[in-house]
Amino acid sequence: MQNNFETVNVLGLDFIKATQTEFLEQLKRDSQTKANRFIVTANPEIVLAAKADLAYAKTIRSADYVTADGIGIIKGAKILGDPLPERVTGYDTLVALLSFANKHQKRVFFLGARPAVLQQVLTKVATNYPNLVISGSCDGYFKDEAKVAEQIKQAEPDFVFVALGFPKQEFFIAKYQDLASAIWMGVGGSFDVLSGQTKRAPKWWIDHHLEWAYRLLKEPSRFFRMLALPKYLLLVYRKKYLKY
Repeated sequence: MQNNFETVNVLGLDFIKATQTEFLEQLKRDSQTKANRFIVTANPEIVLAAKADLAYAKTIRSADYVTADGIGIIKGAKILGDPLPERVTGYDTLVALLSFANKHQKRVFFLGARPAVLQQVLTKVATNYPNLVISGSCDGYFKDEAKVAEQIKQAEPDFVFVALGFPKQEFFIAKYQDLASAIWMGVGGSFDVLSGQTKRAPKWWIDHHLEWAYRLLKEPSRFFRMLALPKYLLLVYRKKYLKY
């Protein structure tokens, strides 16, 4: 793990103490020096998954940067008395890095999502970022992991965006990161948003930290996933007052 930022520990995971802008500037420097980096954008669900799975926790701790992708992480850090400056979201980081890759003609590999979604992502990227090089792609329904890894190696990418959902995307990156000196980032459902399949919350909802509520309104099936937040906050308060 190589990290130029101070970190804040929230329930066992160390989150970088950085703004979105500061983080992006660091990633641009990393990319220009061909540094190999592993990014985890973590929300309360991921924190809970790491607490329940030691192998997953170890994988996340091996990352170079763990960012607070979720208002729950910001609230948790504040409750614990060591606040983080702001959310550093996976989607905003992805879009900013695509712009950077476009400006500098960087090579990008896209891995994950349904075949139709991935195709829409590739079409939009080719249209909106015509100067970046799509060095390769594979949807998330592959059967031969080693074959995909070899495909990434041959592509010689500068960025690898992995949309396999947690924990699969983090396990994949940790296992194969050494095959390409690139910025590797798990992006969860960001391909769905990038493709237009899923609509991101309007700015007002984001600014008022209600993106989760907007997503719940649009996708009621997410209700049971949202139950992770109160469970997570209970653990935060337990840590604060009972110290374990």
